[in-house]
Amino acid sequence: MQTLLSKYTPVTESEVKIWFKAGPIHAFPDNAGACVKYQDKQIAVFHFTAQGRWYACQNLCPHRMEMVLSRGLIGDEKGEPKVACPMHKRTFSLLTGENLTGDCGTIAVYPVKVADGEVYIGFS
Repeated sequence: MQTLLSKYTPVTESEVKIWFKAGPIHAFPDNAGACVKYQDKQIAVFHFTAQGRWYACQNLCPHRMEMVLSRGLIGDEKGEPKVACPMHKRTFSLLTGENLTGDCGTIAVYPVKVADGEVYIGFS
């Protein structure tokens, strides 16, 4: 199980060496998530239209090791964008990856940019 989690490490925008083209904007639902694959990773991408922002994180929920976060509900908690695991209801910050319910590990988050109608995810 730990081997799966070790594939996912957070990346800040200053650490980006590769901008991976995840797909065209229209391939991602508004106010929801979709899963894309990058190498051996599953990445959840969220178009949070209420905020006019895009977010990306690992698709793997660290609580029960299920690839489900892309199917989670997004919202905010005191202005902090978050995703709730659809299976276990644990919530995670889409900015920092912090577990907002405090009862399991954090998740890796990745920078996202949109250019020329395409969504890109940053990796180091």
